[in-house]
Amino acid sequence: MKNRLRKTWSGGKAGVNAWLSMPNTITAEIVARQDFDSIVIDLQHGLNDYLSALSMLQALEPGTATPMARVPWLEPGIIMKLLDAGALGIICPMVNTPDDAENLVRWAHYAPRGTRSFGPTRALMTYGADYPTKANGEVITLAMIETVQALENVDAIVATKDLTGVYIGPSDLSLSMGHTPKLDQDQPEVVKAIERILAACKKAKVRAGIHCITTTYAKKMIALGFDLVTIGGSDNRIFTAAVQERLAAMRD
Repeated sequence: MKNRLRKTWSGGKAGVNAWLSMPNTITAEIVARQDFDSIVIDLQHGLNDYLSALSMLQALEPGTATPMARVPWLEPGIIMKLLDAGALGIICPMVNTPDDAENLVRWAHYAPRGTRSFGPTRALMTYGADYPTKANGEVITLAMIETVQALENVDAIVATKDLTGVYIGPSDLSLSMGHTPKLDQDQPEVVKAIERILAACKKAKVRAGIHCITTTYAKKMIALGFDLVTIGGSDNRIFTAAVQERLAAMRD
């Protein structure tokens, strides 16, 4: 079973991630042909549902990036269905307590560690007959830290056994802290919170990821110690920015 993101991490490097919000197999395939370490299909704020995510996972297969998905919420059914469909990583929003983190891990792992029901339909076709015995060691679980409550519980969350790490949602985190929601945060209080989360991850020896817009900010986060950075925000943001830039240049 090939898991490029885990291989990148084992080599001491940070992973560069793409984010797919648009339910389109062609754009997914275009992104898959680029040199990303991982690609996330967004079922929370993206426009994807399970069926579009399934088709997009198929479109990602020719590439080398680790296919992952952000689920709409902490709920066992969709976590299991996306893993069965071939996702090798789950990013879960609004993980606020150690119990939330424990549920994420349990629902993403087979027994004896977890309670994931057996039926890896497409995953078995994609990763081979030994998938059931290797899945627990390959599936990536990232709990999103994006509220004041989660920030207060971060040390207990990252201590969750078999949790791969956390993924910071800067917009929701800043909103929860009473600031303007945005990515590439420079608000001192929010920056301090981000650094606190990163420090907790390093202490617990788990991975830390963060959502970014610019490559400049993403490189800064890697230098700070982050293990995973999303660049461009999402396919939708990248496409919109490119169209606006070219039209503005034409109208100038």
